[in-house]
Amino acid sequence: MTATQPRVLLCDCEKTMRLDPARIDGLDANTPLHTQLCRSQLAAFEKALATGEPLVVGCTQEAPLFDELAEEHGATQRIDYVNIRERAGWCARGTDPHPKISALLAEAMVTGEPASLRSIESDGVCLIYGKGQQALDAARALEGRLSVSLLLSDASDLVLPTVLEVPVHSGRIRTVSGSLGAFSVTVDAYAQILPSSRGSAQFAMPRDGAKSTCSLILDLSGETPLVTAPDKRDGYKRVDPKDPAAVARALFDISDMVGTFEKPVYVEYDASICAHGRSGKTGCSKCLDACPAGAITSNGNQIAIDPGICGGCGSCAAHCPTGAVAYQYSARDTLIHRLQTLLATYANAGGKDPVVLVHDESHGLDLINAMARFSDGLPGNVLPVAVHAVTVFGHDAMLAAVLAGARRMVFLCPPSQADETAALEREIALATALLEGMGYAGSDVFSLALEADPDAVAGCFTPASGPLPTTPATVAPVGGKRDVARSVISRLMQSAPAPTEVIALPETAPYGRISIDAEGCTLCLACVSSCPANALADNPDKPQVSLTEAACVQCGLCATTCPENVITLEPRYNSAPEAIRPIVLHEEEPATCVSCGKPFGTKSSIARIREKLSGKHWMFQREDQARLIEMCDDCRISAQWEMPDTPLRGGARPRIATTDDYLALEKTPLSADDFLKDD
Repeated sequence: MTATQPRVLLCDCEKTMRLDPARIDGLDANTPLHTQLCRSQLAAFEKALATGEPLVVGCTQEAPLFDELAEEHGATQRIDYVNIRERAGWCARGTDPHPKISALLAEAMVTGEPASLRSIESDGVCLIYGKGQQALDAARALEGRLSVSLLLSDASDLVLPTVLEVPVHSGRIRTVSGSLGAFSVTVDAYAQILPSSRGSAQFAMPRDGAKSTCSLILDLSGETPLVTAPDKRDGYKRVDPKDPAAVARALFDISDMVGTFEKPVYVEYDASICAHGRSGKTGCSKCLDACPAGAITSNGNQIAIDPGICGGCGSCAAHCPTGAVAYQYSARDTLIHRLQTLLATYANAGGKDPVVLVHDESHGLDLINAMARFSDGLPGNVLPVAVHAVTVFGHDAMLAAVLAGARRMVFLCPPSQADETAALEREIALATALLEGMGYAGSDVFSLALEADPDAVAGCFTPASGPLPTTPATVAPVGGKRDVARSVISRLMQSAPAPTEVIALPETAPYGRISIDAEGCTLCLACVSSCPANALADNPDKPQVSLTEAACVQCGLCATTCPENVITLEPRYNSAPEAIRPIVLHEEEPATCVSCGKPFGTKSSIARIREKLSGKHWMFQREDQARLIEMCDDCRISAQWEMPDTPLRGGARPRIATTDDYLALEKTPLSADDFLKDD
């Protein structure tokens, strides 16, 4: 073990795992193997703490105990915990767990820049929205812990107490915006309760459009959720009012949501490379379509991401064609490093046919735990990769895993998220099309498993049957998203069974070219000015538009902006050298001024304009007027000035009066007619 490596603490959990440190890649043969590290051998952990070295502990179940002990000792070094038991050690008899454990430990040592954090302040102002007595009981239970207001959508069964501890109103919530600490609510039929209510509750002077703010919302109405993706909206608790246990859990959870909280900023946004819009025209809207939480909105030419609403699913970043939206929890380069390290270590330790299982940190771990405890666990060649959300994966990371040696990738999601995987499915389709276009196996390399049954998950791990890279390789994931993807694809091309320069791709692919119908194009160059990726360019010396195909993101802004509607998009991947060089799509000879010979406009455009206006428009009835169309700006002004009926020239200027004129007037007597105004 080198000085830069963390110290690894292994435990076979009371000999329930067959471990041999000498067979774990990267560990010294003399690395001690503990049996009860969390109990009778706890002194070994304390001794490791005293060294000050970073630690990697092969246990997650007792992580709280180890953290408590580290705090007591004032330890400041980094401590990471790796679940090698359920994910590898508890496996079928005859399975060698050491290659997988080697890979899991090596992956745990890959660290990247942590995502930035934002502080959220919750003052405990809580709105409870529900019906009758149940909602009032919930409000009274929370009063004293939170500052509660009650809004009743139905007060028919309400029995008012002798002391009303909380303010009670009636109404129906029209809209809710915001998140924990900063909710804004609009209420219709809003009315305060009359203190004189005797039998049933009475409310006075209802009004629509009442607005208020709060930090927390407890929704007991049992109706349609007030926000998109209610399970992901911090500070908003919605439960079935018919489930007393769920109501009790919600009351318990929301009562602690007071104070200062820190939340990761899951994504960063670079507006300078965003392809959403230009000049009021909309192009790419993939992030808007993919966001299940409604955290992304359009503000015209750009988008805005509300970090309070964002739940970190990463679909926006995975599907963004330019990389303008980048995931930070963890970043793209860290994720690809983890995959490459995991697969390379597994192969070096003797592992064969690796299948990568991508899962989230809750649902996926629960299924893996169930498989390990009640059956044979994960197969020895299945390498689990835990992420915050499975939907963070784009085609760049998928193909990087295949290049690094993965024989299959399975993305495990809970069935409840079936409507949130559209972006992931499109990225899988794109990665599949690219592999198949190179002659590799395609359709059975990537699969999405929407499963909650451990037995069903166990049947998803058959390696792909077709050809895949025989010699694993890695790339340095530096640069933007497209740079990384092209590097990976280029390496895959080098050993492809049947490489082709041009690969047809699905309609939503971020690679491709455009075509221009030359007959209808006037070379107005609106497409060039609208291109956010600088894939389109003009030529200052002649009327021309060219395309650098490698830069085109297929956002469609050029087609949307084109006034003649002569642009069509063609999604494809072109690996030919010409793809990185400008290719002329359309050009014409310039029109020259009939007066001075200066080039201006295009011949076809000028001819078309003359045909439409000459002799048909009142300004171009004569030949000398029609010739103005074929002149540059300067010559056109000069020619108009010389025309006898030009509107640019007024009448003759009046003669300037002089002293002699005034002297002559003194000699000539005036008559009454001199003061009359001429008609």
